[in-house]
Amino acid sequence: MNVQQTTKNKGFTIIEVVLVLAIAGLIFLMVFIALPALQRNQRDTARKNDVSTVASAYTTYTNNNRGNVPANATLTLPDTGKFGKYLDDLSDNSTTVIVRDYASGIKLSPSEGQIIITKKSKCAGEDALSDGTNRQFTVGTLLEGGNAIFCQDS
Repeated sequence: MNVQQTTKNKGFTIIEVVLVLAIAGLIFLMVFIALPALQRNQRDTARKNDVSTVASAYTTYTNNNRGNVPANATLTLPDTGKFGKYLDDLSDNSTTVIVRDYASGIKLSPSEGQIIITKKSKCAGEDALSDGTNRQFTVGTLLEGGNAIFCQDS
């Protein structure tokens, strides 16, 4: 009697290995495609937080100086001047704070890394400003995602 013994080879076939590598490659590809968008969103969130911090610093400065507002200036951060000392909690995404007066027809047009404070104004659209009271101000910055402008009223 001839007994035929079959030996089963243990291991993976080449098709199984290629299939696993292809799936792993697709997963890595999806992660690397989504990663820049996630980082951009995080930077935009940091910029929005910086706008809130600057608005709070402006209000604090005004309250501590008997209603006097900061003078028109361009502050390169870190700045330790009168108003600059209130701006120590900003992220690395914001490098310059500009304080200016409102004038009719002026637009909120910050460039990369700038935060613009416009005194006596209100937000009136994405980059448009309108006349406000003496106590009102707007703070705005340029967002990276879609190049939109973020404007916050006082």
